[in-house]
Amino acid sequence: MQVDKFAYYPFISEASTHVENLGISLDSLLNSRAFRTARVRGIERVKEALEGEIKKSHLFGEAQALSELLSYPFARMLVACVNDSLFTRRYALAEAKAAYNILKNENPTFLLEFGEDFRISVEFKDTYFIMHFTDYIHFSNSLKDPAWKLTNRTFRAGKVSITKEEFARLLEEAIRERIDHFLPIPEIPEEVSNFCAPYVAEIKDQFEIQKKKFWATDFGIVEPEFFPPCIFHAIANVKSGVNLAHSMRFAMTSFLLSVGMSVDEILNLFNISPDFGTEKTLYQIEHISGSTGNKYKPPACDTMRTYGNCIGKDRLCKKIKHPLSYYEKRIYLKNKEKENGNEIEQGK
Repeated sequence: MQVDKFAYYPFISEASTHVENLGISLDSLLNSRAFRTARVRGIERVKEALEGEIKKSHLFGEAQALSELLSYPFARMLVACVNDSLFTRRYALAEAKAAYNILKNENPTFLLEFGEDFRISVEFKDTYFIMHFTDYIHFSNSLKDPAWKLTNRTFRAGKVSITKEEFARLLEEAIRERIDHFLPIPEIPEEVSNFCAPYVAEIKDQFEIQKKKFWATDFGIVEPEFFPPCIFHAIANVKSGVNLAHSMRFAMTSFLLSVGMSVDEILNLFNISPDFGTEKTLYQIEHISGSTGNKYKPPACDTMRTYGNCIGKDRLCKKIKHPLSYYEKRIYLKNKEKENGNEIEQGK
C-alpha cells in the first residue's frame, strides 16, 4: 500500500507499523515544533467528529500526509483523556464515516487488500464482491435497513454477493468497531494527561454544548433532562449509531410517545445512518403509537431489569417502579422547587 494512503486510513495495521518505524518519540509528538501541525490537526479532527464529519483533503503533499497521519494517534490520546463512552463512540463513528467516503471510490484490488487487514474473507468476481456469510453477518448486524438481512441477499455455497459500495459500507463498520474497541486507552501516561488537559477541557465543553443543543432543538416542550437514566442512555446510544436491542427500542419509543414526542421527532432520532430504513422504522413507531388500534405503554422497571435494560440506576430509581413515574417525579420536584422559590421571593 502506498505511504500516502496511510494519511487517509491511519487505523490500519500497516499505518501503525509505519509510524513505529519513523521512530518518533512520545515526547517529540507532544512537544516538538516539527509536529505542531499534527497536534493542531489532531485537535481539529476530534472537534470535527463532534460535529459529525471529519473532513479530509483528497490531495496530500509529503509533509501534509505525515501531519495527517500523526494527527490520528494524537487525536486518540485526546479521546482517551476525555474518557466518555458516548464521546468515544461518536468519534469512532465519525472516523469510520470519513473513511467510507473515500473507500467507496477506491478500486476493487485496493478494497480486497484493505479487507485483509480486518481478516475479512472476500473475493472479487465480475462486478461483485463475494463475502463469506459469517463475515457478512458480523459486519452487517448493526445495519438497520431490511436490504442488509441475509434473507434478502444472493446467497450461495455459504457466500454472499455484494456491490463495491456495499463492501465499502461493511468496511466502515469494521473500522468503527476497531477504533471503538481500542479506546479508551487503559493507562494514560501522566505526561500525556497533563499535556492534553487544556484541550480536553475545551472538547468536553463543546461536547456538553452539543448535547444541550440536541435536547433543546429536538424535543419542544418535552423535558429530556428529567428522563430516567435508562432512556437517556438509550437515546445517547442511538445518536452515536449503536443498534439497540429490540426490547430497548420498544421501551425507548413507547416512553417518548408517552411523554409527548411526535412520531416524526422519534423517527428523526433513528435517522443517523445511510442504511436507515425510513418506512420500516416509521411503521414500527406508528404501530407502538396506536395506529392499528392498540397503543402500547412503556414497560415497567421490573420488565426493564428482566431484559437487561435497566442501566445507570440512581437514587430516585430505587423509589419508583416505572420510567414514567421517574419522569413525573422529577418534573414535580422541579415545580415544587420553583414554587418554594416564589414563596421566598414574595416573603421578602
